[in-house]
Amino acid sequence: MSEALPVDDGRCFACGPYNAEGMHVRFERAGEREVQAHITLPPRFQGWRGTAHGGVVMMLLDEAMAHACGAIGERAMTASMDLRFRAPVPLGEPLVITGSVKWKRRHVIALDATVADAGGAVLASAEGSFVSRGPLGKDGLGTPDTTRA
Repeated sequence: MSEALPVDDGRCFACGPYNAEGMHVRFERAGEREVQAHITLPPRFQGWRGTAHGGVVMMLLDEAMAHACGAIGERAMTASMDLRFRAPVPLGEPLVITGSVKWKRRHVIALDATVADAGGAVLASAEGSFVSRGPLGKDGLGTPDTTRA
């Protein structure tokens, strides 16, 4: 891994406001160590008919965990991730994406994330380990970090 700090230039495919082809997912704090986003996936993210592609679901879980790291003020990157698909993730229906920090020890952060339907049924879940690369810039994730550009 490079020693240079990762820079958020607002072009992340999942959350970047400056990525014209991106998803523009907006996470909000849902507690001291948790974030949540609401999204409805359009047909362009299809795998099987009417169902979100598994890679898109994995990306949403990864992004939720990254933003949960941001909620505790950490600029962190994915080290590992275990994923479980519990039911097909539908297209065109409201979804709730949640990420939460379980613990932090030194530079390692353990997290959980879920994709649930509007009724709260968990469709996919993940556990991950992230490695902190230092404190997050004052503006948080999804906003260009001009202090490190």
